[in-house]
Amino acid sequence: MALQSPFFGKRDNEPSSLRHGSPNPNPYANTPAATNVSNSAPAASAAATATSSAPSAAPRESGGSKLTVGPNIKLKGVEITDCDTLVVEGLVEATMDSRVMQISEHGEFKGSAEIDIAEIHGAFDGNLTVRQKLVIYATGKVTGKIRYGKLVIEEGGQLAGEILFGAVGNSKPALAGKPGLQVA
Repeated sequence: MALQSPFFGKRDNEPSSLRHGSPNPNPYANTPAATNVSNSAPAASAAATATSSAPSAAPRESGGSKLTVGPNIKLKGVEITDCDTLVVEGLVEATMDSRVMQISEHGEFKGSAEIDIAEIHGAFDGNLTVRQKLVIYATGKVTGKIRYGKLVIEEGGQLAGEILFGAVGNSKPALAGKPGLQVA
């Protein structure tokens, strides 16, 4: 039985040659399943699994589900859930709960985020709770209400707003930030 994607209907039942832009207009012509049409879906599914398992093995081990908002893309007014890794290269205005957030140098996130690990090369503005480790690189700027478990700021990185140590509700403030506070 072939697995079906909830977004693309029965697309997984198609041969892999159709999904990857094969120049062959008849994908069944060169396959062993061409003689028995009823067995073509399992054969195609097995072929798709065999061809896609090697390239996708590394990303799945390193992060599971991944959402990348590319350069010049604006994603506004959404709630992002069940995302292991969010990569922001454009603009995201959202609420999210995730494992890892990576904001590129030209990326910008506005809103509220609760994450395990945040790596900021660009800009974050809003409520940020980092349960484990917040890393602000030299080009990074984080403003708003920030809570963190561990903090690393590269020389040149900026941090401003209400900054609290500890990602849980009963934490004591380690540094009562002032608007415009810059840690370099």
